[in-house]
Amino acid sequence: MKPLFFLILFSVALLSTAQQQGIHPSSSQYEWPTDPQVKQKLDQWQDQKFGMIIHWGLYAVPGIIESWSLCSEDWITRDSNSYYGDYKKWYWGLQKDFNPVNFNPEQWAKAAKTAGMKYLVFTTKHHDGFCMFDTKETDFKITNGPFKNHPKANVAKYVFDAFRKEGMMIGAYFSKPDWHSENYWWPVYETANRNNNYDIRKFPWRWNQFKQYTYNQISELMTDYGSIDILWLDGGWVRPKETVNAEVLSWGAPIPEWSQDVDIPKIAAMARKKQPGLLVVDRTVHGPYENYQTPEQRIPDHKIDNPWESCMTLGGAWGYVPNESFKSAPKVIASLIEIVAKGGSLLLGVGPGADGTLQQPIIDRLAEIGSWMDANGEAIYNTRATDIYKDGNVFFTRAKASKKMYALIPVPDGTTLPTVVEWSGNLPAKGTTITLLQTKQKLKWTIKNNKVIVQLPKSVKTAAIALSFTPGN
Repeated sequence: MKPLFFLILFSVALLSTAQQQGIHPSSSQYEWPTDPQVKQKLDQWQDQKFGMIIHWGLYAVPGIIESWSLCSEDWITRDSNSYYGDYKKWYWGLQKDFNPVNFNPEQWAKAAKTAGMKYLVFTTKHHDGFCMFDTKETDFKITNGPFKNHPKANVAKYVFDAFRKEGMMIGAYFSKPDWHSENYWWPVYETANRNNNYDIRKFPWRWNQFKQYTYNQISELMTDYGSIDILWLDGGWVRPKETVNAEVLSWGAPIPEWSQDVDIPKIAAMARKKQPGLLVVDRTVHGPYENYQTPEQRIPDHKIDNPWESCMTLGGAWGYVPNESFKSAPKVIASLIEIVAKGGSLLLGVGPGADGTLQQPIIDRLAEIGSWMDANGEAIYNTRATDIYKDGNVFFTRAKASKKMYALIPVPDGTTLPTVVEWSGNLPAKGTTITLLQTKQKLKWTIKNNKVIVQLPKSVKTAAIALSFTPGN
């Protein structure tokens, strides 16, 4: 086998494919929390609007898409001359090569702060089972390899500390499936797909060990890593059988005959005892432990009245891959505007390299986004959706704590800034001032045939126009 050769072929094919698989579609059902502390935290989270999700693990060493190369499903291709068992051994063996000597969480946090981001979700463990924290439950972790003697070897702790110092809410990503655990993928059997590979009904003792393992690891994260605001649980196929409804079946993911229930109610109760008000985001598993929904790599086509977040990548992959192409600042800002107008938040994904730093193009792109947010963030933060959230290419948000409303108009790459903005609905109150947020200029406007017409200055250059005004009754 020539792992690096087929690895290159594999990663190129998979990068363009994995994002289209609907790995984590969004459930359409929502249940509001009843715990007052959780409701308060949820309202606080809805004020933030813009966050960073960081995927970082063994997959950064070869620069391939995170974890999925270990899985055997028909959408995943490998070199036909390779042996699957050898590939897994090679992947697990990356532990001995992962030595991020330039690990710089302060750089990451500063880049996020500069971009105007307000919260973090960090991968403490992805599906491959490699832990980016000093768990006592396994040796398959960052603190048991060449990085173990580094003063910041307990990576998650220092990531959380760095972002907390920048005033951000802290989220711990945790994968419910663990493909390295012998109690999830039992070596007695082959690993056909993303699910556990043995019948839990026949071997309940083995699954109970996995449940305890999951409980213990999350308990560690909730105990030893400071204040945590969000427990972001990935791997929605690990769920109680009774939650697999027609909607879940329509997603096309492989579903076993047995229940992969890890007892999230018990985990959530423990976690909230340690972290009062904790938001639990059990992705796609509708019910009391999916405190907000998480459509992946897409923006819903309509306004959603319950809390939600689009998680999308800045480049083409969640983690680091070489020679990545990144979205432009105007494109990201346009997505942010549309998402916020529809009632959601944007969680933007970046991946540090194997050395522990963000690529300079990522930092530069985030700085571009931040320049716009510095001038126009008033129209994004602490806002809520309006009944009329869009008219043509104009999106609307409303201030949470005042009567003020905002009109936002993305300016796509390569297009000329308009000299006039028009919209129907959400008409300004008589005598109100319409202000261009970027320059604080008061603009001339009229209403004609139930349409507001706003004159824009010719000298403005911006990725998106943001106007503030007081609406009429």
